[in-house]
Amino acid sequence: MNCRTSRLPAVLILSLLLSGYGRPQNAPRPPGQNPNGMRVYIWAGLKSHLPGQHDYPQFLADWSKLLTERGAVVDGALHPPSSADLEHTDVVVIYKGDAGYLFESERPVMEAFVKRGGGLVDFHDSLCGPDPDYLATLLGGAKKHGEVNYTLDAPVRYQVVDAADPIMKDMSDFTILDEAFFKMTWAKDPAIHVLANARIAATHSAQGHEGEIVPQMWTYEHTLAGGQPARAFVWMQGHIYANFSNYQIQRTLLRGIAWAAHKPVDELVSYGKKE
Repeated sequence: MNCRTSRLPAVLILSLLLSGYGRPQNAPRPPGQNPNGMRVYIWAGLKSHLPGQHDYPQFLADWSKLLTERGAVVDGALHPPSSADLEHTDVVVIYKGDAGYLFESERPVMEAFVKRGGGLVDFHDSLCGPDPDYLATLLGGAKKHGEVNYTLDAPVRYQVVDAADPIMKDMSDFTILDEAFFKMTWAKDPAIHVLANARIAATHSAQGHEGEIVPQMWTYEHTLAGGQPARAFVWMQGHIYANFSNYQIQRTLLRGIAWAAHKPVDELVSYGKKE
């Protein structure tokens, strides 16, 4: 699954929206922003693949707005966050191609964030990189870039494993058209906590792995050496961008973000509403 960079959409302009951190103290805040909300940094990337697929800049624009409306203080960019970006960040949401390709100078920045208890949320091929063993230490699972270990456009039939987990409050067994990975590298000590599985569809790229049951959504609680307990939440889909708008998925992702940030799990879902 090789990423093909296409022309940057005009909506990228919206991805540069102001977040509220890093500004002079007396600067006006964006209208409607909750100054006391959880601090979210969205790490996105350039658009790749076909129309409607892997639309990372659109995610940065759409979810900056969505999370702000849900009471978060949002920052983000098309590059990894710096130490300054992460100084007051609770959780980094990653949706970009091959996020595992970190420069050596970038690894210590991300590790320092995780060591102080910072949360990570990862979608789709942000799980990919050259060193899945390393990336799995941060996310619980990772995918080796360059291997045929994906189903491409295929049905992903969710089987909820832990319906009692508060993150899964709105999730049920249902099917979406997207992409699932197999041949994953998994953390072992500690292991991931599986929220939902899927049976790998019989596609030309499954290469004998069709029918295998593979985690598609999980949480990962761990502690890097010398650090504090940290959390990661992962949703393996997102190949088809429209699936981010699915009611069940969107609310589950909002809860996963809050959980990874060590916040009340319904903080983003219930903000400004009576449920």
